Amino acid sequence: MNVDLIVDAQATLGEGPFWHPRENRLYWVDIEGRTLHVHDPEGQPDTVYDAGCRVGAAVPRRSGGLVLATEFGFETFDPETGARKPIADPESDRPDHRFNDGKCDAAGRFWAGTMCLAKEPDAALYVLETDGSVRRVIEGVTTSNGLGWSLDRKTMYYIDTPTMQVAAFDYDETAGTLARRRVVVTFPEGVGRPDGMTVDAEGMLWIAHWAGARVSRWHPGTGALLATVPVPAGNVSSCAFGGPNLDRLYVTTARHKLDPDDLARYPHTGGLFVLEPGVCGLPAGEYGG
Repeated sequence: MNVDLIVDAQATLGEGPFWHPRENRLYWVDIEGRTLHVHDPEGQPDTVYDAGCRVGAAVPRRSGGLVLATEFGFETFDPETGARKPIADPESDRPDHRFNDGKCDAAGRFWAGTMCLAKEPDAALYVLETDGSVRRVIEGVTTSNGLGWSLDRKTMYYIDTPTMQVAAFDYDETAGTLARRRVVVTFPEGVGRPDGMTVDAEGMLWIAHWAGARVSRWHPGTGALLATVPVPAGNVSSCAFGGPNLDRLYVTTARHKLDPDDLARYPHTGGLFVLEPGVCGLPAGEYGG
């Protein structure tokens, strides 16, 4: 399976890819670079927007523009003007925290979690409701990362990276609540750490391996590893399906904290990669507020 470099962005901390369901372009962020990138698969150069702060995740907004999860909480963002407007900052009293990964569910809620820069388990997973209110849903998190939902939308999958696990919860889409936590995937030692995640049209999980130079496909019902695809990058941070038929898997990577030997081995780390995995993905959710 070929993995192609499509943008040699040299991003410090590439993350959060999503295929915009109406624009047919791929959005992703460089957290430490404080930028938002937009990739046009028709061959136009990447457009790069200055976000003005660390952005852990960006999602499309049905009414236009984007909603960001940043080091300052949830904010709206107009890429063309650069204007950010605050919505809510549930951790305004924690300067050692920032938002990390996030996604929207089918009901239009924006789920995003924080991380503690000192690696303490005192961060959380939050949900931004469509009315602008925020709820804390999971506490005791260290590095909130990948999110996804089952095909019937009755299960939510979630990664807190240091646990080396994918947790699953019963999911009530009407209420936006979680119950009955269990572990569906356990990462073995020696393959890196679980980071960003997406779900394909067969209900399988695709997971990026931080410090593992690969993406992998897992069966959430059995916990079995189904496929491993090497990626020529030291830190593989996230993945998302895109393209007109959602049959391409876009992969973000990061140069963050790699030593010179790692960078010499993987000189295109920080780039945006793509592969055709032989299975399609699901449309990205949009924020409904």
